[in-house]
Amino acid sequence: MNSVSMNTLTEAFRTPIFVKITAFTILFLSLFFLFDRFSSPYSSLLVFSSLPPLTRTTPSSSSSSSSSPSPPPLPPSTSSSYSYSPPPLPPPPPPLPTKASSPPPPPPKPPRVDLMIRMGIVDETGAMSLDFEIGEIDESLTEEELRGLSGGSEEKEKKKKDGGHRVKVDKYEVCEQSMSEYVPCLDNVDEIRRLNLGDSVEKYERHCPEEGKALDCLVPRPEGYLVKIPWPRSRDEVWLRNVPRTGLVGDKNSQKWISIKKDKYVFPGGGRAENHLNQISKMIPDIAFGQKTRVALDIDSGVADFGAFLMQRNVITLSIARKDVHENQIQFALERGVPAMLATFATRRLLYPSQAFDFIHCLGCGVSWTLDDGKLLLEANRMLRAGGYFVLAGEQVYKHDENLRKQWEEMEDLTTRICWKLVKKKGYIAIWQKPLNNSCYLNRDNGLQPPLCDSNDDPDNVWYVNLKACITPLPETGYGANVTTWPARLHYPPERLQSIEMDAYKSRKEIFKAESKYWNEIITGYVNAFRWKGFKLRNVMDMRAGYGGFAAALHDLQLDCWVMNVVPVDGFNTLPVIYDRGLLAVRHDWCQPFDSYPRTYDLLHANGLFSVEKRRQKCDISTIMLEMDRMLRPDGRVYIRDKVSVIDEVKEIASALGWVPALHETGEGPHSSWRMLLCDKQRKRRRKKKKAKSEIN
Repeated sequence: MNSVSMNTLTEAFRTPIFVKITAFTILFLSLFFLFDRFSSPYSSLLVFSSLPPLTRTTPSSSSSSSSSPSPPPLPPSTSSSYSYSPPPLPPPPPPLPTKASSPPPPPPKPPRVDLMIRMGIVDETGAMSLDFEIGEIDESLTEEELRGLSGGSEEKEKKKKDGGHRVKVDKYEVCEQSMSEYVPCLDNVDEIRRLNLGDSVEKYERHCPEEGKALDCLVPRPEGYLVKIPWPRSRDEVWLRNVPRTGLVGDKNSQKWISIKKDKYVFPGGGRAENHLNQISKMIPDIAFGQKTRVALDIDSGVADFGAFLMQRNVITLSIARKDVHENQIQFALERGVPAMLATFATRRLLYPSQAFDFIHCLGCGVSWTLDDGKLLLEANRMLRAGGYFVLAGEQVYKHDENLRKQWEEMEDLTTRICWKLVKKKGYIAIWQKPLNNSCYLNRDNGLQPPLCDSNDDPDNVWYVNLKACITPLPETGYGANVTTWPARLHYPPERLQSIEMDAYKSRKEIFKAESKYWNEIITGYVNAFRWKGFKLRNVMDMRAGYGGFAAALHDLQLDCWVMNVVPVDGFNTLPVIYDRGLLAVRHDWCQPFDSYPRTYDLLHANGLFSVEKRRQKCDISTIMLEMDRMLRPDGRVYIRDKVSVIDEVKEIASALGWVPALHETGEGPHSSWRMLLCDKQRKRRRKKKKAKSEIN
């Protein structure tokens, strides 16, 4: 019976079902063992440690009672256990718990490191300092600009979600041909009529179009316009077709300065200009053209011969005149490659700072200096540097008929009352010098007119400021009078740097030097990468000039050009600093047109301009770029450095203007929040025209 039962049991063990159950059970136990083994919090110590290889041993009761150190016990197993020989280092880990014991507490977390401990600023000794404050976010920053600070990643994601679509700008049409010489703020016929200005000098001042009537088309070029003649040939001849109005040539008094020869205007007045300059130098040797005297103002300059030939003596001269019966004398100057701007002495301050010019020149300029309590001469006094010279040349100096003699007597009286010294009078030339300090002003008789201006009057505030019948006092610090000689003054931080209203105070000179170094490196890259020396640049404008570092770099790299530095009204007024460096500059609001003829600049440079103007929300970017197109010559170039938040919009508008834009990364690389846009203005333009809104006489 037992033998039968045993046989039956043996046969049961041999059945396939039993074999499958047994195999499944063994597999389950193996998986359970592996899971239990490697889920231990110390499993990583076994797997990744550098301990000696494990050895298999037979369990023994004596092993647990030995007095020698033993390895930590492993989880129990039904078949065998593992042990290893302990190394001297590192020390053994704590014993592992058995299944019967409670779960061990988790290992202690590493101490928290405060990352702010490693933040700070480097002080003047080069050491890290924690003594600083984190400022608040500028509430005036737009959301787009904040995104731009992080490289514009959110903006890129938004474009991806929107399918990458951007707003397209329609192509701009060309204006009527009659607007080829259009200067918006000086050709506003409707506004001049509304104000009933008649023959008043005020009609020659700025009267810009109202909102909604601004230029919205492309100013055409004259029929048959030709690429400009390069400098220095342009000093002596320009194309007749490029300046089509010949009224100045018909004036007999101007024929000694300009004439027509075949298809060109020629300027035979070089000899006369040289003789005139030589005469001034002999009368006042201390004037030292190109050293002490670096920046000059030429009033009612004719065709700018005076400024053209002063350049040979390292003097940069701004020629100004109003847009009157001759209309295009400033256009001649700019076509020749001489610094010039439409401006006039009338009822408002000119757009230049106090103590801007080392030398002011009036050769038959026709300005009535003594009228209206002498306001016009007092404006010249404001702009003349302490110790600078004022030259008056004309009939009133040497002729003796009653009317001219009266003009001279009034001029002598007024100049004496404002403390100018008549240093020389010979032939048709009289030269005065402005005092170096306020001592003469303070020692005048009580009640003598004109008075000193109020202490709260800012002599550098020039944007739409009316003239005042008062004497602008000189700074007690001597600022403006103590500039060094050229060319050292170009890179020497001027003392008037300390008088600028800006955020920094102690570090101003360092910022000044850093800006110069920055632009020198940038322009060096432009010259090498984009072959600027082959462009034959002459008339250049920096639309947001700062301290004038861009212009200084062009001079240092010996590019034969001049720069009109523009200081926008919404930023720090750095005009005095730029003039103290020996450069030209003007105050302007880019939401209004600039006072220059069309097609007068070879290169326009805008650094950070559009992001600033977009934040102002005063005008559209397209308004500014239409004005840029008006001023830019055919074949001219535009270099724009700005934030990624605006650069795509700028590029779209550039294409709509007919420019050829090319987007580049800046030297900071692809993750920078800034981009560089290079644009070329094509010589040929679409013929489709848009009807002018009003007739331009």
